[in-house]
Amino acid sequence: MRNEIKIFSPATVANVSCGFDVLGFCLDNIGDEMIIKKTPQKGIRITKIEGYDLPLNPLENVAGVSALALLEEAKPNFGFEIEIYKKIKPGSGIGSSSASASGSVFAINELLGKPYNTHQLTAFAMKGEALASGAEHADNIAPALFGGFTLVKSCNPISILKLPTPAALYATIIHPEIEIKTRHARSILPDQIPLKTAITQWANVGSLVHALHTNNYQLLSSALQDVVIEPYRKTLIPHFDTVKKQTLRIGALGCGISGSGPSVFALSEGLEMAKNVEKVMRDIYFRAGITFTTYVSKINPTGIKIL
Repeated sequence: MRNEIKIFSPATVANVSCGFDVLGFCLDNIGDEMIIKKTPQKGIRITKIEGYDLPLNPLENVAGVSALALLEEAKPNFGFEIEIYKKIKPGSGIGSSSASASGSVFAINELLGKPYNTHQLTAFAMKGEALASGAEHADNIAPALFGGFTLVKSCNPISILKLPTPAALYATIIHPEIEIKTRHARSILPDQIPLKTAITQWANVGSLVHALHTNNYQLLSSALQDVVIEPYRKTLIPHFDTVKKQTLRIGALGCGISGSGPSVFALSEGLEMAKNVEKVMRDIYFRAGITFTTYVSKINPTGIKIL
């Protein structure tokens, strides 16, 4: 059994417009790297973080909290050291905290000989995610661990459904350099919504799931509508309406807020369209004078991988 492991823990897009707190998908070429080593000393130590200024105290770091949750269950007679090479900006809306939380439990599980299945790892990782967002939810955790598109059927007990991904589907992400805290983005949401609005939303979720199973890009496009969350959260993202309007105009299947923002995602059929969408997004924010980063990615079918 190995004593050290290096992993790539990918960025993810949560909600996917209509699926607030239940839908997500995994990105392919954006993510953190982590090195986890066994140590004679019990417990968890975070010894290095590069990229962003995050706490080394495992009780204040999502990777540490999720790892401690696993260790409390496993009770090994040794411990672990964690190095985090952070490439996903915290607060960017593409699963920075979930990459850390899911990455640490995935790696430790490997070093323990894989005693836990992916559903159990999701439960441990959710403890870390709660530190960042104030609530235990798995819409970013699940795609990172399972890969592809996922639907969180239940958090208690954990039940994750992995959904198929149409082969030509690509994601384009733009991250404007502003910060939105997940806690704040949740606090502005209404406690109640009209029944008519709810019916529209769950019809879209069902349609999206069917579209993924049948490779129906036209149905997928019509399902990528959020009538519950987006009307409130888009006010936090400069030029969101313009980005959505212009990307749909040139042929994107759909455009929405990635997680709690500020990143915005679009899904496209084919790499060429995804790159055209990227150009439109870049032009809008360039003219607005807002610093940004963009990514174009296939959907990652496997999630976290060992390097």
